[in-house]
Amino acid sequence: MRKEAVIKYISYVILFNAVFLYVSAFISFFLSETSFVPLFYSALVCTILGLFPLIFTEKIEEIRFSEGLAISVFGWFITCIVGMLPYVMWGGEFTFVNALFESVSGYTTTGSTILTEIESLPKGILFWRSSTHWIGGMGVILFVLLILPQARGSRSSLYKTEVSNLSRMNFKTKARQIGRIISIVYISLTLLQTIILWWLGMTFFDAICHSMSTIATGGFSTKNTSMAFYNNFWMELTVVVFMVLSSLHFGMLYVTIIGKKPNLFHSKSVRAYILLIVIGVLAIAYKLYDENLYSLVESLRHSLFQVTSLVSTTGFATVDTSVWPIFAIIILIYFTIQGSMVGSTAGGFKFDRIYLFFQILKKQLRLIIHPQGIFASKIDDEIVDKGIELQTLNFLVLYIFTFFIVTVILTFMDIDGLTAFSASIASIANVGPGFGSIGSLGNYSALPTAAKYVLSVEMLLGRLEIMNILALFLVFGRNR
Repeated sequence: MRKEAVIKYISYVILFNAVFLYVSAFISFFLSETSFVPLFYSALVCTILGLFPLIFTEKIEEIRFSEGLAISVFGWFITCIVGMLPYVMWGGEFTFVNALFESVSGYTTTGSTILTEIESLPKGILFWRSSTHWIGGMGVILFVLLILPQARGSRSSLYKTEVSNLSRMNFKTKARQIGRIISIVYISLTLLQTIILWWLGMTFFDAICHSMSTIATGGFSTKNTSMAFYNNFWMELTVVVFMVLSSLHFGMLYVTIIGKKPNLFHSKSVRAYILLIVIGVLAIAYKLYDENLYSLVESLRHSLFQVTSLVSTTGFATVDTSVWPIFAIIILIYFTIQGSMVGSTAGGFKFDRIYLFFQILKKQLRLIIHPQGIFASKIDDEIVDKGIELQTLNFLVLYIFTFFIVTVILTFMDIDGLTAFSASIASIANVGPGFGSIGSLGNYSALPTAAKYVLSVEMLLGRLEIMNILALFLVFGRNR
């Protein structure tokens, strides 16, 4: 592995972050805010760190897969480090661990926060928080794919380390074209939602921040009480629609928009995903109404928003779900674990993997009945490679093992069981809100310092889907 190749392409990642830091600094300067200095100095630091290796590093003709893996993993870690700079320089509630936690939560689009007074922050800092969501939502490495020089194999190597094999099944084009497709959908959805929310009465600043958080399925809000602050049904419905769209495979969204096939309307897995959401919404709404917590209409309204928020791993809130009946909480925990679909900006185990798991189970049952038969697992009539089947099963085991171990660690720190369990699941699934003391209208500020470090690592494990980090360890072990 060539260290200079890894350092050079991580420099592009740092420079990309610097662009948004300059925009945030400009907002602070324009509004005469005191956050201008920490934002501007952070941008300068990123610019120097990004340019320095590019000046002294020779041209790289090709990126090997192992180097692409290192760029992807270290790119995310370093991005989270530089992203905390404006928080540390600003101070206030941002101690070192809190700044790191907020940065990791932003880039991984988890949306957990340690802040208790969000509305007291300058708009420059608030815009930077939302920017970390938007950068991390599409994937900082995929953004860099759009600006990489035409080095042979570079885009392909980075793309393969950033996008899962199951997700790539729905992309039938080259890495650079895929980057363009994703960016077109990503930017278009962000602009469209911003315009609609602005038209519905949000300030333009709030509209763009909430849109960046929604399309990235992050959940950072500019308000202490998230979407509950507005208490506006049409704003909530708009956010619900865009949360659902952002939880779908962006490649399939693109071919649906341009009228090609196979698209969303022909996908069996998408229909199953939407059907499951509908069932969850109706089941929770019925229980809320049966318990006399809300009227029928309000039960449907809150159930729809919260189910969509968690299944899309966005994490916005309109009510405190911690006080809901245990039946509703269990269903919401399931959706937190499941997450949305591969190829989206969302986290979680992914519905496609659950769908594939049952396809594999169906195949194994058929083999028991017909031992000599030849059967295959399919998703939308496309045969799934056995290697992807094995990866899915391995990932399931690692996923469960990871959030179980973290739960045990958190309970060792004397955190109550429900808080520890839901915090672990919400972190590895990149969802944000949990239950107990970290409910949908709560925050993570009261957790011990050690717990914040542990959850920060778990958020990164969830965003990188564990396997990339383990594979990098194997690469280093092999090169010893």
